[in-house]
Amino acid sequence: MYWDVKVVRPEADYLLYVELENGQKGLFDMKPYLDHGIFRELRDRAYFDQVGILFGAVTWPNGQDIAPETLLAELKQPA
Repeated sequence: MYWDVKVVRPEADYLLYVELENGQKGLFDMKPYLDHGIFRELRDRAYFDQVGILFGAVTWPNGQDIAPETLLAELKQPA
């Protein structure tokens, strides 16, 4: 779909650089999620850096994911 993630890259300070199929791109801040449930595992920087894409969503190997709709709602333009 047009909002599927096509590029994701881990950045400093638990940010993700994201590009969507619709041409939008920007930074998504994961810090607000790191103290909640399954996302706590992402505090391990080596694990956080294993971010990837599965079926258009941002994912990690142990099942954490961020839906494209959430990315669209919270995506910030890079400075």
